[in-house]
Amino acid sequence: MLWPFNHFRKPRLAPSGTIQAIYGMIVTQAREPIFYRDLGVPDTVNGRFDLLLLHLWLLLRRLRTVQGGGVELSQALFDRFCEDMDDNLREMGIGDQTVPKRMRAFGEAFYGRAKAYDEAMAGGGEALASAIYKNILNGAGMDHARRLAAYAEATEADLGRTDEAALLGASFKFPSALKEDVTP
Repeated sequence: MLWPFNHFRKPRLAPSGTIQAIYGMIVTQAREPIFYRDLGVPDTVNGRFDLLLLHLWLLLRRLRTVQGGGVELSQALFDRFCEDMDDNLREMGIGDQTVPKRMRAFGEAFYGRAKAYDEAMAGGGEALASAIYKNILNGAGMDHARRLAAYAEATEADLGRTDEAALLGASFKFPSALKEDVTP
């Protein structure tokens, strides 16, 4: 039973199930084998984290433009991301004293990459490829970086065409990252 005056709980416009569904879509897309097998993303904890950040950033970027719930959903998704990172740290056996420091580092990584990707999107495909080359591919494989940048641009365009109600209701899909679909 929900109490009407729960002062300790943040109000959310999107139901918890919707937030879980959208976050699950982000995680599922970031785990697609093609990114690791064909697009050069290192299949490591850091590589998976960076690809998760890229997808989260792409969706949050689109949600900035959604009226009537986009900002609230963005915050809820970011909160869910933080909960997931916290849970993962604890599952890996990171102690309670170290978790806040690691969480701060995750936040700094997200905001640093979001800023770099936002600036790069304004500069065009090669700028985004350079940011991906540095942040996701660790300075290896500029051709892969260009393909990932093309994928990110295609994803941004696809999300931009997605109806706002579909975004807010978790009834959209990320585009395919198949090789032939992401040629620069």
